[in-house]
Amino acid sequence: MSAGEPGSVVRRMLLGSQLRRLREARGITREAAGYSIRASESKISRMELGRVSFKTRDVEDLLTLYGITDEQERTSLLSLAREANVAGWWHSYSDVLPSWFPTYVGLEGAASLLRAYEVQFVHGLLQTEEYARAVVRRGMKGASDEDVERRVALRLERQKYLVSENAPEFHVVLDEAALRRPYGDRVVMRGQLQHLIEISERPNVRLQVMPFSLGGHSGESGAFTILSFPESDLSDVVYLEQLTSALYLDKAEDVAQYEKALKELQHDSPGPAESRDLLRGLLQLS
Repeated sequence: MSAGEPGSVVRRMLLGSQLRRLREARGITREAAGYSIRASESKISRMELGRVSFKTRDVEDLLTLYGITDEQERTSLLSLAREANVAGWWHSYSDVLPSWFPTYVGLEGAASLLRAYEVQFVHGLLQTEEYARAVVRRGMKGASDEDVERRVALRLERQKYLVSENAPEFHVVLDEAALRRPYGDRVVMRGQLQHLIEISERPNVRLQVMPFSLGGHSGESGAFTILSFPESDLSDVVYLEQLTSALYLDKAEDVAQYEKALKELQHDSPGPAESRDLLRGLLQLS
């Protein structure tokens, strides 16, 4: 993937946050802003959250409403709007992606720090090709071989970012259940465990295993990912995947709750070195 492509999602978020600040500075309601561009209040909300693409005319009209007359400032924001509408590399996989997932892929590719907890299966960024194929087949029952392979190809493409020159920090806690639940045959599971041992040695990867022996823990609500970005204007985002949709939480109080839960998971789990030993033990048993 080229370095700039994931940035389209982040540019939408940056532009949206700037439009929100300009609107609030003028004391204009979302309803009034929506009326000015022949749209609803909810459309303005989605624009300000960076959840939708931007029409140049809409941005121009909003800037006029917000009293932005400086030509240089207008040109800068309109340029950001055009850049935000560039389709990412994952766009070609849209036929096999759920509607909410392209936004996550864009955020993932633009993050400088990813923190995650997984309980059902190994995190997608850490899956081997064979394990990923088994997971996709389980989750897409009845799908054609072509659709399965395209979904696997997307997952492998995402993984390139983790080992690239500008790779993010990736801190992940895997529940032991994710390592013991078989996807594929014995050979596939052994290959997956070996891959986890090897990739956990990378300087940007911090992998911990939450063992069964601990009992109850702070990950009781299920899997989640916290994404942090190098741009100071962007707040952290918590991603929660559901059966038919996904939630993106960026309110400070919500993010703080998940950060607290992850810190507790990291504190209660064995460290990276001890977790590698646990993985080696599982590999010997498999």
